[in-house]
Amino acid sequence: MSIRPVLESRRAQPALEGAGVHLYRAFGFQDPTEADPFLLFDDFRNDRPSDYAAGFPWHPHRGIETITYVLAGTVEHGDSLGNKGVLGPGSLQLMTAGRGILHQEMPKGDDQGRMHGFQLWGNLPRALKMTAPRYQDIAGSELPERHEDDGTSIRVVIGDYRGVKSPVDGIAADPQYLDVFVPAGKRKTFKIDTRRRAFAYVFEGAGNFRDAARPEGVLLEKEVQGQEVNIRDLSGNRTLVRFGAGDEVTVTAGPEGVRFLLVSGAPIEEPVAWAGPIVMNSEAELRQAFSELRNGTFIRPSH
Repeated sequence: MSIRPVLESRRAQPALEGAGVHLYRAFGFQDPTEADPFLLFDDFRNDRPSDYAAGFPWHPHRGIETITYVLAGTVEHGDSLGNKGVLGPGSLQLMTAGRGILHQEMPKGDDQGRMHGFQLWGNLPRALKMTAPRYQDIAGSELPERHEDDGTSIRVVIGDYRGVKSPVDGIAADPQYLDVFVPAGKRKTFKIDTRRRAFAYVFEGAGNFRDAARPEGVLLEKEVQGQEVNIRDLSGNRTLVRFGAGDEVTVTAGPEGVRFLLVSGAPIEEPVAWAGPIVMNSEAELRQAFSELRNGTFIRPSH
């Protein structure tokens, strides 16, 4: 057994998407190999309706799958397949764009104005790039949880954890996607298949994923008496932690505990040609997709 080393720990960066939605991007639109098979991870937690109310009006996708996990507020979905749905707190949405889909996602805050959640893009391998599009949503009540004696809780959003299995299947990346809370001061180890790439995303509290000796958050630069200095932000909020090879991830929780997503998937290791909402294997395929968008043949009949 070997603990996965931390390759990198970095802060998610502010981004503006859709019709003006303020969010934080942990990765995406840079090096598509660093988290293969995953392409992008967005944190759209926001407490100001003016920063998200315009939402994500109708737009296309091809060649990817999107995984949307809602913590608070709701997201109204509509697509070119005729699907309509409202994602509530704790629920999960899976959309396979395949050969092409048009959809919209319109967020609405709860009674406190909160719209909290995450979206992950999974790449589709060459053999599935032009598969039939599909959509499914899963209510939060259907996602199982495991509660351990030390107070640790693990919500199995996708995949299997120690015999607790999510009802979600059929995702090309075959991810394991866990929502984990570890109480203050506790040290926990999580098994991860050695064939998978893995990352954690901290969104509450703080934790140390390096040697479990001392909890740590994001290393921030702040100005103190006119000089920039590096200090530890023990909140750990919006920290991406990328892991190297091994079969275990270990974390020690800080004084407030730590809550994080632990995500892994087997790399595809194929060429990536990426422009906005469309991800293919070659520039020629990208040009073809955008040509179809222009001439009205992007959405193909199901038979």
